[in-house]
Amino acid sequence: MYILTKKIEFPPVHFAAEDGLLAIGGDLSTERLSLAYRSGIFPWFNEGEPIIWYSPENRMVLFPEELRISKSMRKVIRDQQFKITFNTAFEQVLYHCKTIYRPDQGGTWITDDMENAYLEMHKKGIAKSVEVWENDVLVGGLYGIDLGSVFCGESMFSTVSNASKMAFIYLVEKLKKENYKLIDCQVHNDHLASLGAREIDRIDFLKYL
Repeated sequence: MYILTKKIEFPPVHFAAEDGLLAIGGDLSTERLSLAYRSGIFPWFNEGEPIIWYSPENRMVLFPEELRISKSMRKVIRDQQFKITFNTAFEQVLYHCKTIYRPDQGGTWITDDMENAYLEMHKKGIAKSVEVWENDVLVGGLYGIDLGSVFCGESMFSTVSNASKMAFIYLVEKLKKENYKLIDCQVHNDHLASLGAREIDRIDFLKYL
C-alpha cells in the first residue's frame, strides 16, 4: 500500500492489493479526484478514517447495449409514475445518498469532506446527477463522475419502490444515445447485476478509460 503526498499522483494500479486497496492519504481536491477516476481509481472510506483509494482487479460495469429491463419495470415506465430529470438537483441527490438508511451498512461512506468534494466537482461540470420525482417530491436518484465517454456511478438512493432503478435506466438510455462506452459500477452489486451489469478485468476496464 502506498502513502500519498501532496503531489497529485497515484502508483500504477497493478500494485493494488488483492482486495483492490492501492493507496492511502492525499486529499479530495478536484484535481486529484479527476486523476483518480481517469486512472481507474476511486476513494472509499468511512468517517474518521484516512482517505483510502481502491482499484479492484475485477470491475463491475454496464455496457449500455446490455441493459436489462424487467417486465415489471417496463410497466412502471409505461405508467409514467415518475418524472425524470438530469443534473437539476445534484445537491439534494447527494444529501439523500449520504443520509438515507441502508440496512446492510453500518453507516455512510459519504463523509462531510467527500460531500464537499463532489459538490465542488459538480460546480465544475464533472459530477452529475439523475433525479426521480413523484408528485414533485424527490424520491430517488443517483450521481457520479462524467468522464466524457465513461460515466462512473458513485451512489444512488430510493425512498419508494423502483425509483433508483428508474434513475439508472434513464441514465443508461441517455448515455446510450450519446455513444458512451460504459457505466462504471465499481464493485459487484446484485441490484445492478439484475439490470445487466457484469464484471470485467481491470486491464480491460482501463482500456475504455
